[in-house]
Amino acid sequence: QVQLVESGGGLVQAGGSLRLSCAASGRTFRFYAMGWFRRPPGKEREFVAAISAAGGSTYYADSVKGRFTISRDNAQNTVYLQMNSLKPEDTALYYCASGPRGVTATMDEYHYWGQGTQVTVSS
Repeated sequence: QVQLVESGGGLVQAGGSLRLSCAASGRTFRFYAMGWFRRPPGKEREFVAAISAAGGSTYYADSVKGRFTISRDNAQNTVYLQMNSLKPEDTALYYCASGPRGVTATMDEYHYWGQGTQVTVSS
């Protein structure tokens, strides 16, 4: 069993930055890819970014490419999402997820999910 706890969300003005963290329990963290997803108000959950188990491969949604950076520290069992140049449309509940062997945007391949952290970007 893996438990994921997100933190770092908050209210920020457009153009600002936030860094989300996701702390994972369990010894197997380093064996699995990790992902960030988000659920904008009134919309479905969507993929944001993913990173391979060793951190050497990343994948981003087109909407965040060049602005967001996913990284991980396997010694600390933590994955991060650095968000720069934030836009009002980035407002959402952000989730981290774990499970797949490879980098993927497919939600069904992630077995464990956190409770989410709210990010609100004001214009």
